[in-house]
Amino acid sequence: MYKYDGLLTYQEQDEHGLIEIVETDGVRALHFGTQPRQSSMHIDAPDVLHSKYVRAMMAWLIFKERPENVLMIGVGGGLLSKYLLYQFPQCQIKAIEFRQAIVKIARRFFALPLDPRLKVKIGDGAQYIKQQSQQESELHDLIIIDAFDAAGMADTMQGVSLFAACQQLLTQQGMLVVNLWGTNKDLFKQISWEMGTIFDWKVLYLPVRGRGNVIAIAFADGVGTYSMKALKTRAKQLDEEYHIEFIDFIKDLQRNNSKELKRVIKA
Repeated sequence: MYKYDGLLTYQEQDEHGLIEIVETDGVRALHFGTQPRQSSMHIDAPDVLHSKYVRAMMAWLIFKERPENVLMIGVGGGLLSKYLLYQFPQCQIKAIEFRQAIVKIARRFFALPLDPRLKVKIGDGAQYIKQQSQQESELHDLIIIDAFDAAGMADTMQGVSLFAACQQLLTQQGMLVVNLWGTNKDLFKQISWEMGTIFDWKVLYLPVRGRGNVIAIAFADGVGTYSMKALKTRAKQLDEEYHIEFIDFIKDLQRNNSKELKRVIKA
């Protein structure tokens, strides 16, 4: 059976909706009963980041050497978790996924490994963040939020209280990375204001070329300013090492953050 211009190879329904696997020209994709791809992977290159927006979510690496203690909200196909495990042997990841069925799909169809460095918990990501922020819990040097459903961004993954809780769970040198849906202008403005208020406007936005996604990167209080010259040099090195378009990322960050840039990057 063909669907979304590809071959529908698997389908199931859980209590939250439809889950589908579609393959097109050697690419396997996860769908939630709608056209947009939630995750995608080259079948012959499962450790390479195929999706443009997932590659853009790696833009934090321009500002940070490596992650050590990562909190991820939303597993999806598990491609970003898998990539971090593969690239950074010392990285420890705690991932919160709302749907148990999605974790099974990630392991079965997208090669998410059973790795002692990755701990997956089933639950509400926003609730988890708020609960942990009220306890003397471990801090994370990187928090990644990529929580979407069939209709778009999950409703719970926004609000001043959520971003305040995220800030409390970051180390002094930590960063929060959020996948936003930029085509909903009112929602994007609202979330941008919420993140800016909490993070003292030390937030940069990276539009994903050719997509509706915008990646937001928020910096904790202890993060100083960066040299643009040094960042461009690092972006070139990263581009060569990881074969991800970091040079484009730094150009797009510079182009799309005229007001915010000076709070994070010096000339």
